[in-house]
Amino acid sequence: MTVPWVVKYRPNSLDEIENQEDVKEELRSWIDSWIKGKPNYKSVLLYGPPGIGKTTMALALAKSYGLEIIEMNASDTRNVTSLRGIAEKASVTGSLFSDRGKLIFLDEIDGIQSKQDFGAISTVLELISNTKYPIIMAANNPWDPNLRELRNATKMIEIKKLGKIPMRRLLKKICANEKVKCEDAAIDVIIEASDGDARYAINMLQSVAEGYGQVTQSVVEELVRRKERELDPFETLRSLFWAQYGWQAKQAVSRSQTDYELLIRWISENVPIQYEMLNDIWRAYDALSRASIFLSRSKMSSWDLLSYTFDMMGPGVALAEVGKKSPNWKAKWKKYQFPTYVQQLYRSKSLRNTRDSIISKIGRNIHASARKVYNDVYPFFLQYAKEIESSKSLDLSPKEIEFLRASTKKPTADTEARENKPDKNVTRRTSRRSRPT
Repeated sequence: MTVPWVVKYRPNSLDEIENQEDVKEELRSWIDSWIKGKPNYKSVLLYGPPGIGKTTMALALAKSYGLEIIEMNASDTRNVTSLRGIAEKASVTGSLFSDRGKLIFLDEIDGIQSKQDFGAISTVLELISNTKYPIIMAANNPWDPNLRELRNATKMIEIKKLGKIPMRRLLKKICANEKVKCEDAAIDVIIEASDGDARYAINMLQSVAEGYGQVTQSVVEELVRRKERELDPFETLRSLFWAQYGWQAKQAVSRSQTDYELLIRWISENVPIQYEMLNDIWRAYDALSRASIFLSRSKMSSWDLLSYTFDMMGPGVALAEVGKKSPNWKAKWKKYQFPTYVQQLYRSKSLRNTRDSIISKIGRNIHASARKVYNDVYPFFLQYAKEIESSKSLDLSPKEIEFLRASTKKPTADTEARENKPDKNVTRRTSRRSRPT
């Protein structure tokens, strides 16, 4: 598997980072104050547009000082319980650099929403107040009103876009190391299109180099013209399944406007529609399952693994069709469909709303949260709610009473037989897993 050049050429120390001298000096001064036991401030907030190196700066700082980095993406792990887990790690007693120190990194802190993620900001503020270790946060837009208290509690450091001269130096260095023939005019086009986004520039360079063997101005200009438009799910699938090269497939999934997890469901639903040969379908699902694993692990450990998610659900799925290697291969138009999962959620929305309304009323009566009621109370409530009259104190509506009657209705003999009948697919999967490898 090809290592993304963004990861391969990520700086290993602050000295290797281009064009950010003021930022590096400020971070060095900050960490030195921690070493002396008198930190200037407990946390810093790095901010600036995507792709300019906020994460790279944090990782390079940790490597330069030999620190163990505790990294979390705040926009995905933003519930109070997860954030408190970090707070507990940060409040461990001991000196900063006994054995190996720690650096806590919270990425995409501006992804926290005050309403949906109630309590998350106050938990981060508590973390900053009690921490025994330095904290770095990163945000694309730190001026969100929700982050006002956070701005007041931290030192804000702006990371500026990478200039044209250091960007050219970086791209030329990569081309030399990879032994890729690259036209100077092509590099100029990439630099202009990237607008200081080093991540985009390096990804564009790698896509063209791997797809065409050399980086020419004409190819780069054609790709740049298509850069801005995001693809809807149907366009994504068509671009993915019709791709004959890995870089085309990876570009299709990376430009999709669909959420990663939902995109995996879209692809999974339509693989057997697009591919006809069983071996091709098997290879596509194998790649898709690996994409799901990498996505889960990137959320739990390191977001560097996200690029492998794109590799698997992009080139992995697209090149699963062996027939594409034939010079006579032609793309076949297929009618794609919505994921069954999404359709089932839509159909059951009314029922789920009614159920949630009943759970809310139970919670108000027993002074418990909806989650607590759903997990610990509601299953037993259904067992004892067969006599609907016993639920009058809940002030249930006719619709809710009808829902309970349907939920507590005794199954017929035919229904029980169907429910207890073994699932052939489950049996087949189980037997497949039991085979010796």
